[in-house]
Amino acid sequence: MERTETRAGWRLEHTYARLPELFWHRQEPVPVARPELVVLNERLALDLGLDPEALRAPEGVEALAGNRLPAGAEPIAQAYAGHQFGYFTMLGDGRALLIGEQRAPSGALVDIQLKGSGRTPFSRGGDGRAALGPMLREYIISEAMHALGIPTTRSLAVVKTGMPVIRETVLPGAVLTRTAASHLRVGTFQYAAWRGGRDGLKALADYAIARHMPEVAEDAQPYLALLREVIERQAALIARWMLVGFIHGVMNTDNMTISGETIDYGPCAFMDEYDPLTVFSSIDTHGRYAYGRQPEIGAWNLARLAEGLLPLLHEDEQKAVELAEEALGAYADRYEHHWLRGMRAKLGLFDEEEEDAALALDLLELMRRHRADYTLTFYDLTRGRPEETPMRGAREFGEWLERWRSRLARQRRTEAEARRLMEGANPAVIPRNLRVEEALEAAAKGDLTVMERLLAALAKPYDYDAAPAEYVAPPPKPDRPYRTFCGT
Repeated sequence: MERTETRAGWRLEHTYARLPELFWHRQEPVPVARPELVVLNERLALDLGLDPEALRAPEGVEALAGNRLPAGAEPIAQAYAGHQFGYFTMLGDGRALLIGEQRAPSGALVDIQLKGSGRTPFSRGGDGRAALGPMLREYIISEAMHALGIPTTRSLAVVKTGMPVIRETVLPGAVLTRTAASHLRVGTFQYAAWRGGRDGLKALADYAIARHMPEVAEDAQPYLALLREVIERQAALIARWMLVGFIHGVMNTDNMTISGETIDYGPCAFMDEYDPLTVFSSIDTHGRYAYGRQPEIGAWNLARLAEGLLPLLHEDEQKAVELAEEALGAYADRYEHHWLRGMRAKLGLFDEEEEDAALALDLLELMRRHRADYTLTFYDLTRGRPEETPMRGAREFGEWLERWRSRLARQRRTEAEARRLMEGANPAVIPRNLRVEEALEAAAKGDLTVMERLLAALAKPYDYDAAPAEYVAPPPKPDRPYRTFCGT
């Protein structure tokens, strides 16, 4: 396939492709009929050292669609395995290609991946393509997560292909350009343990350490340190999801990264009314990945990573198991630490008291019983308007408010300082399901203004003065449960 000239600023490296070939398959993207740029993330392009104007030019759009490749590209489909809804299976990039790793001006190495670029050896009978709606959804939600300060893969561009995609109906096709610190997954390690033997597993682990945590390379037990670091990153990540009411929807082991970034925005959504049992994914029929189960599933997935790493932890299998169990045993406390620290900020608390967890949990229980909106409850508390929550007038809520105000009064901080802390922890704007659907429906009809307005609001989630009222207002009660769907 033709490579485009370098005017856009591509500086691609290929460190992953230097791993043994068992981890990847060299694959060219399948050209599309009529590439047309839908949205370009100019700020991200600049951060990557790319020229937005060159990316918008015909040659740049063709590169983003996979019709030609950036100079220096060596596209590969990555191999990995994973537990999907608890069942182990062989996977791999069935509709995505890693075209290389961009060396950004900051020095960071960033994966550049085309999603929806055609069939690969891992497509398992699929068409290798993606529909416009799910790709725009990933663009919107991933950029919202970035603005919220949550580690995430990001979206550089979405390009329409001019070709239909057959799902339940005929849909317009698209290619998403996704960026990531890397696409190393728990499932990649499961694949290495299954297919690579100890040498392959060691090569992958050494690569992960060099790429994401070089400081542990000199540790006396570097692979145990690797496991501990991934546990720490995932505990922090899932706590952040919980603090903003985000539901991933498909927490399979192939969707948990080693870097600690959120990946794969398929059947994800943000919770409106607080309920730990909330599920939005149409395929999660038993609630395995419900909002309240996410910390537990995180622990389950990390246990699968630990199993894969056992041959590297110690020559004696029993000793390796003991080391893995000890590392995994820290997860619950680390998750609780990150969650409680975040919840203290949401309640305006700078210092620590023993009863803080109970204060937060009691509020959540009141919210559950009164079907209170998760985001708006904390927004109203931040604005000093608790009387606007659905819990107003309830005796138990009045008692809780007295406890909270007494707690605030015991710290050596002013009310204004507590309010600023809360404003930095409680978003005024999130990608409400209703607003996301409105944007996607308009985009499907060729109107991108709805999505552009939404993206502008989502870019400043903590700016209370600039938040548009339409995005802060509570959504109307839906006639039926909201459902999201996997793009495949």
